[in-house]
Amino acid sequence: MNYSKSFKRLINILWGIIFSGIIIVVIIFYKAANGYYGPMPDLQQLENPKTNLATQIFSTDGVVLGKYYYEDNRTPIEFDDLPENIVNGLIATEDERFFLHSGIDWRRTISAFIFLGKRGGASTITQQLARQLFVGVRSRNLYEAVIQKVKEWVLSVQLERRYTKKEIIAMYLNIYDFGYNADGIRSASKIFFNTTPKNLKIEQSATLVGMLKNSSYYNPLRRPELVKRRRNIVFKQMKRNGFLTSQESDSLTKMNLEIDYTPESHREGLATYFRAYLQDFMKKWIKQNPKENGETYNLYRDGLKIYTTIDSELQKIGEHSVSSHMKNLQKEFFRQNTKQINETAPFLDLRTGQIDTLLERTAYRSERWRNKTNAGWSKDKILKNFNEPAPMTVFSWKGEIDTIMTPLDSIKYYKYFLRSSMMSIEPQTGHVKVWVGGYNYKHFQYDQVKQGRRQIGSTFKPFLYATAIDQLKLSPCDILPDALFCIEPMKHGNIDAWCPKNSGDKYGKNRTLKNALANSVNTVSARLMDKVGPRPVIDLARKMGISSRIPAVPSIALGTPDISLFEMVGAYGTFANKGIYVKPVMISRIEDKNGTVIYESVPETQDVISEEAAYVTISLMKGVTEHGSGARLRHAGLEKENYIYKNVVSGYPYIFENPIAGKTGTTQNQSDGWFMGIVPNLVTGVWVGGEDRSIHFKDIAYGQGATMALPIWGQFMKEVYLKPELGISSEDFIEPEILTIPLDCDKYIQEMPEDDLDGFGF
Repeated sequence: MNYSKSFKRLINILWGIIFSGIIIVVIIFYKAANGYYGPMPDLQQLENPKTNLATQIFSTDGVVLGKYYYEDNRTPIEFDDLPENIVNGLIATEDERFFLHSGIDWRRTISAFIFLGKRGGASTITQQLARQLFVGVRSRNLYEAVIQKVKEWVLSVQLERRYTKKEIIAMYLNIYDFGYNADGIRSASKIFFNTTPKNLKIEQSATLVGMLKNSSYYNPLRRPELVKRRRNIVFKQMKRNGFLTSQESDSLTKMNLEIDYTPESHREGLATYFRAYLQDFMKKWIKQNPKENGETYNLYRDGLKIYTTIDSELQKIGEHSVSSHMKNLQKEFFRQNTKQINETAPFLDLRTGQIDTLLERTAYRSERWRNKTNAGWSKDKILKNFNEPAPMTVFSWKGEIDTIMTPLDSIKYYKYFLRSSMMSIEPQTGHVKVWVGGYNYKHFQYDQVKQGRRQIGSTFKPFLYATAIDQLKLSPCDILPDALFCIEPMKHGNIDAWCPKNSGDKYGKNRTLKNALANSVNTVSARLMDKVGPRPVIDLARKMGISSRIPAVPSIALGTPDISLFEMVGAYGTFANKGIYVKPVMISRIEDKNGTVIYESVPETQDVISEEAAYVTISLMKGVTEHGSGARLRHAGLEKENYIYKNVVSGYPYIFENPIAGKTGTTQNQSDGWFMGIVPNLVTGVWVGGEDRSIHFKDIAYGQGATMALPIWGQFMKEVYLKPELGISSEDFIEPEILTIPLDCDKYIQEMPEDDLDGFGF
């Protein structure tokens, strides 16, 4: 009897302990849920957990060109965009009963408590998500760690109520920090394997799942063998849960750990110069376009989607064409500018004192000078610092070089490198397809597409010819004398008489306009300028989008103004677009993180010249590539054995047979080389030159636009035409329905009096 009473008493005590425990747990959960142990997220936060989302930049063909972000390079994806193997690997390794519990797996929790965690942890995927979103890093203080665990339990139950299991998996993989700016599964797939989540192979998925245990410890770049062992544990778990057969698991376990590390950086990747321009554009746009609630968008955290007009395939070809030619051209420039050949290398026509002044002025504009000035350093102290050797990494065409030199010597070192830029536009829409501001943004951050303004040489002449054609109805077959010609003092705004000479100081008797433009004959340009005057030419250029300063003097006929490549390509688009200027467009639309369109581009157009005048100008420029300074694009054997073409020009021979309008440009002393090339649906401009005008080739054979810039266009278009899917036209330009200006010069010349043909040089 006493035994029975004692037993009942023991049972009652046990039940009391159980009920008390349940009550205590309920009280603890209730207090935790109501913020007794610290703030908890409210309903709105649970339904809309706030994470920093990187802004993505898309090309017109759907490729992510880059991102803008601060700490978090995160771009969320939906569950349907995850491969099945990563979901299976995650569940098998982290939470086998994921689809059976409601946030807390009590079986694993009790097991972990009894065996002190020796048989695995108790945290479910949902709890890990709660910790990532709201709780934070586990405290080393026991009391705080227990409170954090309670919060995880409460939050995981609340998350399970508000989200589906698939949404929880996607959120968890989107939120996890894999290291190396790989925030979330999309960034991790790109950075560690250079692919998208959907295209992850099973061994790649297993590697990323293994890293979820501790991405800092399981670091594939620092501890590859450890990560491989962890990956194989994932395979073992997948086999145990029926996701892999024994044969599949054994085969996968033997595979090497292959990492394709592709860092996502503002200074690396595709279209870096364009992305830098776009960043400044977006900052200004954000200031002028607040959200509906008055708040300002955050470019680095709000997960905007910027859809650009850049074509990733064309951009890749453009960047490759610039780099390959510049590497060859630079080699020749180094050969001609050794101290033995040129004492003032890399400068020409400068004395030692002038070089010192130039280098010091460059130092003033440097980031190092700015930083020292902001730190309160005096000018003398900064100059002293610029003459003190320091370790640095510098650019070379063979790869980066770790060296020690003074900052001033590094400035001079970089002066040796010729610079280049390239831009392509679709003239009918104004869509910018290619933007190459240089060949290495990390070391040369000055964008030569839009920031840089240089003398444009003879590439300005089509504006002059177009003005004469539009106003005077001149024909490409009209003949003018090729003889020295002077515009009198005080006429057309010039103070002194202007008497331009031809390149090489060579003259003939008569030339057609087409022949004169094809060979950049300056005397004919002077005669045309005398006929129309500089002001109409400037007005035309303004209507074509050129905003740079153009002085109203006759010498602009030879391209003396400094104009950006961006302006020039946009302006040339007018000729290909039947006389209608379309303002260049770089962004087609912008969406917020929810996919709502918050900006959409509207084309800005202006009728500039008649369709007939535009077509006739195109006809004139076709002569440049048929028998003028751009004929190298067509003749396979032209100078093939010449040293320049064997060692400097890349991609030659080109052997283009399709209609091409173009214009070369070379400025005084060969400081700038230009080529503008046009096919019906793509206008491309190329510039090459030194950072300063005193850095140039001494010989025009190397320094002319046909050698410095044209080969980049040639190689670019050669590769473009190998990919018909890009849709770049090889057809002829469309002739206007009404064409009154004669273009058939053979017929036109036959009908001319013989006296006018005397000495005709065509």
